[in-house]
Amino acid sequence: MTDWQLRDFVPSDLEELVRLDDASSTAHQPPVFALSDVVSAVSARNPAVVAVVSGRIVGAAVGRVEGDQAWLLRLALDPTWRGRGLGSSLISELEHRLVTAGVRRIRALLPVDETGTAAFANSGFTARPSMTLFEKSESVDPHAATLLRELGGAVPAAGLWQQVAGMVDEKRLIERRVVLPLARPAQAHAHGVEPPRAVVLFGPPGTGKTTFARAVASRLAWPFVELFPSRMAAAEGGLAAGISAAFQRISELERVVVFIDEVEEIAAHRDGGLASVAVVNELLKALVSFREQDGRLLVCATNSVRLLDPAFLRHGRFDYVLPIGPPDEAARSAMWERHLKASGEGVAASALVAASANLTPADIAHAARTVSQQMFERSIDEGERGMATAADYLEAVGALRPTLSADMVRDFTEDIAQFART
Repeated sequence: MTDWQLRDFVPSDLEELVRLDDASSTAHQPPVFALSDVVSAVSARNPAVVAVVSGRIVGAAVGRVEGDQAWLLRLALDPTWRGRGLGSSLISELEHRLVTAGVRRIRALLPVDETGTAAFANSGFTARPSMTLFEKSESVDPHAATLLRELGGAVPAAGLWQQVAGMVDEKRLIERRVVLPLARPAQAHAHGVEPPRAVVLFGPPGTGKTTFARAVASRLAWPFVELFPSRMAAAEGGLAAGISAAFQRISELERVVVFIDEVEEIAAHRDGGLASVAVVNELLKALVSFREQDGRLLVCATNSVRLLDPAFLRHGRFDYVLPIGPPDEAARSAMWERHLKASGEGVAASALVAASANLTPADIAHAARTVSQQMFERSIDEGERGMATAADYLEAVGALRPTLSADMVRDFTEDIAQFART
């Protein structure tokens, strides 16, 4: 005869279950299924049993049914009752209830040194030591996911940072100044480094500022929300009210990268007009509140940093003002290689890199697409696949109307000297 009584879990047992769970573990790592999973399971009335001695709960086993399969989420034992067969009894009792519920396969995941490991073996469970547990914590909860959808945001796909080819200096600067302090806040704090809250990316149009902003969000695995001035202007009360409403909603997110492209549209020099003054003031006010919360980064991009209101760029509002110029040689080489691979052409990218200096990624894509279209049409007309030559690509590059003019490149160089803050 045993010294304990087994019965079904009832809601009033929850407080005791939490206490028991805290005292039970013998492992040196957290359980696979968190306590919140256990509480959710019993709250949803999944099968669970407890062992009671003199009115006190000394053991518990909690399952979760998924069709004809089930997970045994937790086997918790009072330390004074280990090694007495209680674990095996709890597993057997829970197993009976799971089988009655139509379950055909029961699984459990435990650290090798966790409470109940021997009980599972004694109850006929087979260990699979060659298995490796892979897990990933998502950065948004259901409420945040709903809010993101309403804001038009999402968590970018993993790996975007690695896909930014070349641009070595820009990537290193953003990685060191922006990404690492946000990704490792405790380590940054130990060195007295305050993680950045807001940065400006400036440079000629088409140089990849938006790509960098998305890549930072991907690197951090944080949600990405782009705010469009035209949409905020459509809010009741106009642009200033739209800015206030958007940042108020964003404040509900635990982590987020917020992106505003062509921010000069809403943060240009205040020229005395009431509308522009109100808009810039509202944006500055929103920025103050935004900076007070952890786990967030505002990235503003501009094609013309010299148009921004000086108060907008002041120290304490934006941590860094970073230049993003035309793709460097390594970046152009990677872009050409990608386009050439997609079109199946045998041209060496090196022949095209020098000819495409100061071209934007969109310019290079247009030249590559032009040649691909020409080869496609030629194959239709001649009935066989034609192969492009380096001369075909150089001709397409020469016929381009580049996005960047010599004046734009010169202005960008001057802006680096006057405005960059790295």
